[in-house]
Amino acid sequence: MSTIAPPTEIAVHREGAERMGFFTDTTVCIGCKACEVACKQWNDLPADGSRFVKGGSYDHTGELSASTWRHVRFVELLEPTPQLRDEAAAALRAGGGGQVPDIPAAGGGRVGEPSGPSGEPSVEELASAGSGVTAQEVPDLVAMAQEQDGDGGVDVAEAVARMGDWVFMSDVCKHCTNAGCLDACPTGALVRTEFQTVVLQADVCNGCGYCVPACPFGVVDRDADDGRAGKCTLCYDRLEDGLEPACAKACPTDSIQFGRYDELVDIASRRVATLHRRGLDGAYLYGAGDEGADQLAGGLGAFFLLTEPPERYGLPAQADSPIQENVVPATAAAVVAGLLASAGAAFAFVRAARTVGEPPSRLGRASRRGRW
Repeated sequence: MSTIAPPTEIAVHREGAERMGFFTDTTVCIGCKACEVACKQWNDLPADGSRFVKGGSYDHTGELSASTWRHVRFVELLEPTPQLRDEAAAALRAGGGGQVPDIPAAGGGRVGEPSGPSGEPSVEELASAGSGVTAQEVPDLVAMAQEQDGDGGVDVAEAVARMGDWVFMSDVCKHCTNAGCLDACPTGALVRTEFQTVVLQADVCNGCGYCVPACPFGVVDRDADDGRAGKCTLCYDRLEDGLEPACAKACPTDSIQFGRYDELVDIASRRVATLHRRGLDGAYLYGAGDEGADQLAGGLGAFFLLTEPPERYGLPAQADSPIQENVVPATAAAVVAGLLASAGAAFAFVRAARTVGEPPSRLGRASRRGRW
């Protein structure tokens, strides 16, 4: 099956233009977030805050949004110890199922103003919202660093040994071949360019929000201020001038690679083969190299090399444009409805014809004689 968009769907035409895309290799991503900063700087997007609070992390952005078009996911690979497995099994056998989290939806959560010194939630509030996590279990990262060797020193050997506990993935709009957002947009704000990327024109967007649920990856979001949608454009303005997108330009490890789509797929396939030879058998491509029903949204213009199941990275195992996904059953339903309507019309016509051809009844003749 082709991963090329239909020519009639391409709104901008330029002679010699080819499909361009991203290949993100998560095995060399170090979580530095340089891509996030470069994306925000080039596209003049606001920051998401950078306060370090107890119980927090370096992931201030949290997720893709109308103001965050690149997001580096921090995925901690924690496997439960045998002791924890035994404790969980014993709790299940005893009928224990945890407790309802202390959140507003369950009748709990914070009441009144935040109690932290700078307006942030207190340690107790963070703990109570964690479904059974006590305040003592919320780590104080600053204190932990200061206590190490008394002066904040780091055991380099231990740190290197624990690098495998984390994987990072720089997430972005997938620029799908079957783009659900493009199918759902009623105003033409979303268009496919000559590079077969999907660009959202903010000045044409009316803020209807149809594109938000139509994206199977949860990429598109509406701005909280003006209601208009926003997402990655794959730096279309830079591509027009022959420049590399800002995120790929800033990536220090070449985890994000930009280029001609077919060349990227070839590079990615060879990278997977190399990792398999090195013993990393779990490496695979997500969104490229698939055929038929296994394709994700017809093939992704921005695809990934992963080593864990896609759900660990917040990605769906199967995805397609809702319109493309439902076109067969919807067409079948429409055909059946049309056939039923035609059959009903034909039946009514035949019945009417038979009624006209029948001889008049005795009652009818008597009625006519009575009137004469």
